Amino acid sequence: MSIAVNTPRRVAIIGGGPAGLMAAETVRAAGHMVDLYEAKGSPGRKFLIAGKGGLNLTHSDAREVFVSRYRERAEAVGGWLADFDGEALRAWALAFGVDTYVGSSGRVFPVDRKAAPLLRGWVRRLKEQGVRFHVQHRWTGWDDAGAPRFETPEGTTTITADAVVFALGGGSWPELGSDGAWVAPMTASGIDIAPLKPANCGFDIGWTPYFSERQAGAPLKPVVAHWTDLQGEARSLQGECVITATGIEGSLIYALSADLRDGLARDGQVTLQLDLLPGQTEAQVAEKLGKPRQGRSFGEVLRRQLGLGGVKSALLFEVLGREAGQLPLDQIAHALKRLPLALQHPRPIDEVISTAGGVRLEALDTQLMLRGRPGTFCAGEMLDWEAPTGGYLLTACFASGLRAGRGVVAWLAQA
Repeated sequence: MSIAVNTPRRVAIIGGGPAGLMAAETVRAAGHMVDLYEAKGSPGRKFLIAGKGGLNLTHSDAREVFVSRYRERAEAVGGWLADFDGEALRAWALAFGVDTYVGSSGRVFPVDRKAAPLLRGWVRRLKEQGVRFHVQHRWTGWDDAGAPRFETPEGTTTITADAVVFALGGGSWPELGSDGAWVAPMTASGIDIAPLKPANCGFDIGWTPYFSERQAGAPLKPVVAHWTDLQGEARSLQGECVITATGIEGSLIYALSADLRDGLARDGQVTLQLDLLPGQTEAQVAEKLGKPRQGRSFGEVLRRQLGLGGVKSALLFEVLGREAGQLPLDQIAHALKRLPLALQHPRPIDEVISTAGGVRLEALDTQLMLRGRPGTFCAGEMLDWEAPTGGYLLTACFASGLRAGRGVVAWLAQA
């Protein structure tokens, strides 16, 4: 959808990820001149890395479920998705010749599972449409006259623009440009920003060296996680995770990381419980453990009677101690169904998939324009929202870029 303009204006898009590129596409389609500034040597580097193992573009969830993934920001993000949802994103990709399919988990991938063809086609089309790309331009703030200031290989420079869209990402991929360096100059300028914090992250537990050295990298599957959310409700979810040298991570952990992270911040401690034997009741486990051991070691009993070996068996010993086999059977059975893991803290921001926090949505109007800076818009992960992995992050970034781009067009028409 494009909106015709009588007098083309100059618009600066700062940040070359999906949100910035979508804003550039939207503004240029309305006939305005667009300059896109990217800190790295090429746009979309985080997008490419996200697609390295198979680009999870969006998700096939029904709309109500999809929107609920954005937690306390569901209403606001749901508004963006009303303009551009997962199905719209799939149709948009198809226009580049990129067909998609729904995987067994409901996640949506390009048929070739690659990000590069889509990104190359997108950037090429934007250039053909007249969007001008300026790479190695790192935004560092505003000058005294309010002009955006950049550090470039040639030195410091400023630009003039009739409107600006910031799409600078979060803080979790510093090597790809999403380093959160924008927080300081924006905070200094009075923009209300929620502190960045890890999202879709793993957690440290503090394994013994013996366990860490032997089990780091081992997958735990399937398991059921049991935890208490911030409202005190008992929750559970089945999935897969991975033992790390310091703790635990993986898709299952990422799905509940917001509750675990905020619980740690609020209470100083959180216990995650894992069911190592989904599909068997505690009574069944106790019954099998109660059969005569016939001189076998406890580890061999776990393997023969319960099919439990490898990392799951090692994890039981790690938590209960080397004398686990001497404990009462009901205690062992309960541990196998509700193994308690005391989480210490989330992994550092520069190691995680995404970040929460950022420019508070309350500082923006519904078109994502800063209330205190008319003509300045923000989009993407730098806004204060979060979502689990599964395509939800990318979809909302695209949708927010479209919303900001349309906001620019509408504001320029009024101005």
